[in-house]
Amino acid sequence: MKQIFPGVWKKGNRLFTKNLLPGDKTYTKTLLKFKGNEYREWDPYRSKPAAAILKGLKTFPLKKGMKILYLGIANGATASFFSDIIGKEGVIYGIEISERSIRDLNPVAEKRGNIVPILGNAKLPNEYSWIEKADIVYEDVATDDQSEVLVRNCKEFLKPDGFAMIAIKARSIDVVKSPKTIYKQEISKLQKHFKILEKIELDPYEKDHMFLVMKWM
Repeated sequence: MKQIFPGVWKKGNRLFTKNLLPGDKTYTKTLLKFKGNEYREWDPYRSKPAAAILKGLKTFPLKKGMKILYLGIANGATASFFSDIIGKEGVIYGIEISERSIRDLNPVAEKRGNIVPILGNAKLPNEYSWIEKADIVYEDVATDDQSEVLVRNCKEFLKPDGFAMIAIKARSIDVVKSPKTIYKQEISKLQKHFKILEKIELDPYEKDHMFLVMKWM
């Protein structure tokens, strides 16, 4: 096993994070013991950042102790791996509009202790204006104004030297235009606010998705 980013290990073509809750198999198929520690397998077919890393992503800014604003946290599958990486010193503020998803997220958050579930609309940052500034804003929301939602939240909550990551969902933005046209259109919007550090298409793990890592300008 080889460490490729802070908190992320690779074995062959498989990714792992050090389990914050040893013995807990939530959202993983495999637990692996290595040098006295336990690691959870991070499935690229169920998590877009994992897909991006396996597609060759070189910039992944998560580190221990960071504060993350996660827009569209859903049931917390990907967030649970972020939770492993940032450790007990970090915190994830998870915004989710679906009450059902929040119900699924609550027990995960309770066990982990570093995820704060927030029932709210990512398009309306004033609904959760009490949260602290974040080192990273991550967005995975199925809406046609994805880029605008990210920018709005970064203006409110991202630290001046912070990072943003987004999984652009081409089919949520437009079902007619080609994904490549949509990626180009969204990148041109985002470039007005961010320095784009990396962009990577997620096929075959996630069809018609592009993952971007950016720095706030």
